[in-house]
Amino acid sequence: MSKEELKIGETSKPRFEFRSFGQNFDNAHFRMSRLSVPVPEKVWERHSDEIYIMSRTNDINNTKIRDGKMDIKTFVQSVDGLEQWNPLMKGEFPMKREVLLNEVFPAFQVEIPELTKDIFTFDEFIEMINSHKDLQAVKVHKQRFGYMVNDTICEYGIVLVNGARIVTVNSESTEVGNILKTISDLGLEGVENINYLQAIKRVTGMIDKPLNN
Repeated sequence: MSKEELKIGETSKPRFEFRSFGQNFDNAHFRMSRLSVPVPEKVWERHSDEIYIMSRTNDINNTKIRDGKMDIKTFVQSVDGLEQWNPLMKGEFPMKREVLLNEVFPAFQVEIPELTKDIFTFDEFIEMINSHKDLQAVKVHKQRFGYMVNDTICEYGIVLVNGARIVTVNSESTEVGNILKTISDLGLEGVENINYLQAIKRVTGMIDKPLNN
């Protein structure tokens, strides 16, 4: 079976991913920029404002909202220390009670609040989240710089988590071997691989553990 040709900025079959967070990945970013093949101008630099819904009782479903649209991904497996995630649901606001009851709140793995309306606006949903003892809406701004190394989609990102500045590096592909080579080429061997869920929980204090550096 031939390998799928990855194209940065486009969707593919579920990818494996290496990602880490900390205060300084300047060396890895420099090497990433030098080793990268040319990439489309649209991914040179991207900005986005997102809201992540954090749950104290869930570490396998990753929920974020951008431009009024909700995207939930679920953890599938770990291979050679790399994580694979699949889409679980997509939705947008206003959102029907049935979707919140049957898809969204079950993904948080928490007690479902009383849903007294048929349709909920974005603001009403966020109010429910922030009033729930096990949930928290976290504002995340991303400034991402895209690259492509060893046929893996890479990025260096400056991330503000409720205003707290951290940086991230990642490499993702459908081919595990290509990611492992990229990790080595970028000087990231031995660096912790964690996802946005874990990083945000550490920054906000849900998890009492530091980031990589």
